[in-house]
Amino acid sequence: MEKKLYRSRTDRKLCGVCAGLGQYLGMDPTIMRLIVVLLTLFVGGGLIAYLVCALVIPEEPECVEAPVVEEPAETVDAE
Repeated sequence: MEKKLYRSRTDRKLCGVCAGLGQYLGMDPTIMRLIVVLLTLFVGGGLIAYLVCALVIPEEPECVEAPVVEEPAETVDAE
């Protein structure tokens, strides 16, 4: 199964970008949030990059549960 980059629906503070990137890269979302804050404070591009990612990265699809198919109970024929 191929990995796809999505914005998180469950672990989000603003738009779910950092949580989605964290899941995709196998990192803790808190580390990603710290990286964005540091980029914003020291480089100035973190906020712009976050907004671009929020617009470009699709939101995680909702989980659609598969219908439950119950198998018929086996009957034992008395002989």
